[in-house]
Amino acid sequence: MSDIQEWKPSINPWIMIIPVILAAFICILDTTIGNVALPHMAGAFSASRDESMWILTSYLVAAGIIMPAVDWLSKIFGRKNYFVISILLFTISSMLCGLSQNIEFMIFARILQGLGGGGLVPVANAIVWESFSKEERGAALSIFGMGVVIAPIIGPVMGGWITDNWTWPWIFFINVPLGCLAAFLAHKLIEDPPYIKREKNLKIDYVGFIFLTLWLVTFQIVLDKGNDADWFNSAWVCWTFGISMLSCIAFFYSQFKNKDSLIDLRIFKDRNFTAGVTVQVIAQAILYSSLAILPQFLQNMLGYTAYLSGLTIMTRGMGSVVALITTAKLSNKIDNRLFVGAGLLLIGISGVMFGNLNQQIAPDSILIPNVLLGIGVGWALVPIMSLTVMTLNNEQMTNASAIQNLLKNVAGAIGTSLVSTLVTRYSQVHQYMLVGNLTPLNPNYTARIQELTAKFSYLPQQAAEQMANGLLYRELVNQSTLFGYIDAFRVFGILAFFVIPLLLMIKVKKKV
Repeated sequence: MSDIQEWKPSINPWIMIIPVILAAFICILDTTIGNVALPHMAGAFSASRDESMWILTSYLVAAGIIMPAVDWLSKIFGRKNYFVISILLFTISSMLCGLSQNIEFMIFARILQGLGGGGLVPVANAIVWESFSKEERGAALSIFGMGVVIAPIIGPVMGGWITDNWTWPWIFFINVPLGCLAAFLAHKLIEDPPYIKREKNLKIDYVGFIFLTLWLVTFQIVLDKGNDADWFNSAWVCWTFGISMLSCIAFFYSQFKNKDSLIDLRIFKDRNFTAGVTVQVIAQAILYSSLAILPQFLQNMLGYTAYLSGLTIMTRGMGSVVALITTAKLSNKIDNRLFVGAGLLLIGISGVMFGNLNQQIAPDSILIPNVLLGIGVGWALVPIMSLTVMTLNNEQMTNASAIQNLLKNVAGAIGTSLVSTLVTRYSQVHQYMLVGNLTPLNPNYTARIQELTAKFSYLPQQAAEQMANGLLYRELVNQSTLFGYIDAFRVFGILAFFVIPLLLMIKVKKKV
């Protein structure tokens, strides 16, 4: 591996990365800000819940499709120009989302938004890495990484507040002034390194692009609709999943064989990159699954409003601030693998703590594991970004950033879908186990039925017994669902523990 090529921009890099962080922040914020407003949008468009889910997934699919082409597009337009174009496309499509009058136009606008947003984070990551000296990269990546981590956390509370106090279109309209500011500052402040030049007569890998699109679209359909269709007990799910996997294999095979491929997979020969991406992918799945499951638990099981549940998740920000300060201060002084390992450990501990929740919990029972999770995510995801690309040279950065963000995007979709399936399946298992207790042979059941029947004594005897049985069954379903959430929390907590040994594969350079 060649040494990292040093280049120093003429503008202070701490000023230059302001539009970079701003653009990445609003882009990632949009992946979660619409979650709590989804019922409002579905009602406005007279769409079903399943139809409205495409408002979320169409963005993820479009962003995933464009990510592998980021390196190629940067060579076509020049990286700075492509970054500004992406910001403008994201901003314009955000305005179109807010102006949408039907779900078809909304999905179209979200696809455009994904095509613009998909290129922002990979390019932003590469710009931050290349603009700072070796001594300053740790602190710069800590600040950039914390913005990437905090954005999806504050998304739900911001979306809930805007939806409750204004109307749902404003969750998209707020991107317009911020996007325009980011585009203007990017045009004025960002510089392209001398080795990032526009190239002419570049060939695009149409075959790879088609396979990539087919893979991600079919895979997202399976993730979105699979649980409702009972997964692989449905013939169409099996066929769609088969097409997705064949397209995935064909895509990666074409990238190995084609000289003009969208992405250069030879980068996986670098051990740091391979191990680091693996850790990031699993951590990303855990992060997005927790962001999906906790608001559901708070709203469905504890009766929180959308805004209050989002506000509760905001306590992770307290932990993220702690992580930001410690990583910025110490990243250049201690082995960053210790940060990542400690972060994964805290993520696992918070998952186990969430797995001990019930419906009579005190607020502290939510606050403490949330703060620990915020610290853990900050420690795990911020330093691992630096470790992953530590042994790469600058010319590989855009390609490396595109690959890891593509895989993290897919991991986030898998985590979000998997956690929903786990809750449903575990709830069914516990319901099957508990229903055996609802029998006249169980004296506790009999006593409870008699107690409830007495409360409905003003009704005919048969009606009173039916009401009592109905209440008891709803209580059983409620308890089964609670156990489903608990098991899902524990699964993702334990998964974080199993990732820690992967850090032994990562090499670090000795501090001087």
